[in-house]
Order: sequence, then C-alpha cells, then structure tokens
Amino acid sequence: MTLWVVDRVEGDRIVLISDTDETAEVARGDLRFAVREGMVLRVPDTDWSCAERDPAEERRRLDEGKARLDRLRKRDPGGDVAL
Repeated sequence: MTLWVVDRVEGDRIVLISDTDETAEVARGDLRFAVREGMVLRVPDTDWSCAERDPAEERRRLDEGKARLDRLRKRDPGGDVAL
C-alpha cells in the first residue's frame, strides 16, 4: 500500500506524488471519486480503481505543516531582509 498526494488536477488528468517521490499521471476516470489538491490516497500496487482517501493522514500532515510554520514564525526576527 502506497500513500499518494494529489499534487494538481489538469483537466481530465490528475498528477500525484508518492511518499517515495514517484510521480504518476492518472486519468480522472481511473479513480472512483472526485479529488482535489492535497488529498492523501492509499493505493494498493498502483491499482487506482482501489484507491481510498485517507482523511486521518491528510489531517496529520496539515497539523504537522502548521506546527512547522508556527516554529518558524517564532524564530523570525521580523523586519526587512538585508542582503
């Protein structure tokens, strides 16, 4: 079972990126449900017809990203950047 994230939707094609940094382009009709950018899918052996959305993993990743941004904001001294 591989985790894939919907990177973008381009017309009738969906571009996904796996946790191993593989990229796949799939026809919209190959999935049983509508997708949007950022969705996490569990896919057995790249059998797109059996893909399932994983909302718990989506939430975990969003929370992790928010926590990372919060840590970075605390370290930011503010003001202009001098080069």
